[in-house]
Amino acid sequence: MNLKEIILKSLTESTLQVFSTMLGVDIACSEAAPETGVPEANEGVVSFIGVAGSWAGTGSVSCSPALACRICAAMLMCEAPAVNEDVLDAVAELTNMIIGSVKTELELTLGPLGLSIPTVVYGRNFKTKSAGTTDWVVVRFHWDDEQLVVKLCLEPKEEAAHVLFHTSSTQSCALEV
Repeated sequence: MNLKEIILKSLTESTLQVFSTMLGVDIACSEAAPETGVPEANEGVVSFIGVAGSWAGTGSVSCSPALACRICAAMLMCEAPAVNEDVLDAVAELTNMIIGSVKTELELTLGPLGLSIPTVVYGRNFKTKSAGTTDWVVVRFHWDDEQLVVKLCLEPKEEAAHVLFHTSSTQSCALEV
């Protein structure tokens, strides 16, 4: 299994597990695909978390304001009629749990990794970009008629790329990018 397949599997399993365990909800995975280039303009809530170590990148969770409120209501077991601080905190925590689980899984292959504190953006007609890469592994989920997008971009740091691509083929086959 190559690295993108590992990331895809981990993003899918982690998201399904977090929703099931923490929110008591079964969501459906609808699409998984790579994404290249600069994404289109966003509208809604987007949460980012940095990944660092011998590999570095960004994890992201995005959804509509209505789904963000629904996530908050399920997490905190209280109504969230509009996007407010609690809603943004709930989406940040959801991102931390999902990408934190992915990080733990990736450490088995890539070695120790760290996470930053999540950053959440809410608004209309904004674009986001992660410096250094335009290749994302993207998984789309549906909770009834609402869509949740979970994605991760990850690149080796220069010294990790040197080690990765200059080892024997039997050692590096599991880490193809």
